[in-house]
Amino acid sequence: MDIKEADKYFINVYNRNVVFDHGDGMYLYDTEGKKYLDMGAGIAVSALGYGNEEYKRGLKEQIDRLIHVSNLYYTEPSIKAAKYLCEATGMDKVFFTNSGTEAIEGALKLARKYAFEKNTKCKGEIIAMEHSFHGRSMGALSVTGTKHYRDPFEPLIGGVSFAAYNDIESVKRLVTEDTCAVIMETLQGEGGIYPADKEFICELRKLCDEKDIVLILDEIQCGMGRTGTMFAYQQYGIKPDIVTSAKALGCGVPVGAFAAVERVANAMAPGDHGTTYGGNPLATSAVCKVFEIFKKQNILEHVRKISPYLTKKLNELASKYPDKIKEVRGIGLMQGMELNIPATEVVSACRDKGLILISAGANTLRFVPPLISEREHIDEMCRILDKVLNES
Repeated sequence: MDIKEADKYFINVYNRNVVFDHGDGMYLYDTEGKKYLDMGAGIAVSALGYGNEEYKRGLKEQIDRLIHVSNLYYTEPSIKAAKYLCEATGMDKVFFTNSGTEAIEGALKLARKYAFEKNTKCKGEIIAMEHSFHGRSMGALSVTGTKHYRDPFEPLIGGVSFAAYNDIESVKRLVTEDTCAVIMETLQGEGGIYPADKEFICELRKLCDEKDIVLILDEIQCGMGRTGTMFAYQQYGIKPDIVTSAKALGCGVPVGAFAAVERVANAMAPGDHGTTYGGNPLATSAVCKVFEIFKKQNILEHVRKISPYLTKKLNELASKYPDKIKEVRGIGLMQGMELNIPATEVVSACRDKGLILISAGANTLRFVPPLISEREHIDEMCRILDKVLNES
């Protein structure tokens, strides 16, 4: 099978140009045998890299036991995974989904149901952030604060307004008696890798407490250890009412979740929400194994140890190419390099030289490598990126 063959059958929504065959550790190999250093981790999914034996063994064992029974019944992996996630987030209740966008959909429904239970006449208005990205299903798209993503699919769900990220006054101006939720990424990803200011997120938490507004933090990309704590909000001394998770939650097996504090979670009743595949035994066995490996391999400690080196090396490149690099920003192993040249050109040139990077928006390179990255991988990446920038 080659790319021309693939293009006959796929709906054209991706600009794909490599057929990958297998992976090992930090590296991917295409069908021609070419080796690539992967510093994109499948868009922040493959936190454990490729071929982790314990992870694979756990999935194989579960396949031999049970793959699916529907959510009409409990299974041991789902119960165990729910406990792990509640303990990691500080939340009280969890609902497993198939993806991040479904986690956002569920979080929005839960926030509106909570508001409805308090006041059946509440219009369920939602405040989201400009330049945010929450997914591509209709509800998630409705709270995505980048206009060109939304325009072709209007009309979307109503009652959504957009505040300026890190500007508490812009949020306050949008609050009404019908506001049921504020949703934001703790660290914006697709919008360009922008961390929340501590003063902003703390003031937002205070505002939501005062008005009994549900605070939803989207940690689909920045959660699961990427910033050096299991979830990024844990570095700010606050806790959301609902948190969404996916991507590295399953490290490649499709699974997401939204978790909530008890007072909000209890608004849901049987029949209010559901999923056929979400949280099935195979998906939740992956979740369990991810948490267990994180603990066994001290992944959080490793991220805290290695991430300053990544920041240092990226800043060295920024100093070397001030005409091409505008800024480096981010937290932990989620960094962005804003360029004065198109990011897609750099991504393409790096790929040709055996380095997988991804972009965030038009002009920002996104660095979200597997959390097992070592100094030698960062050095290898920077050598290739240096050559590309020099030739650009």
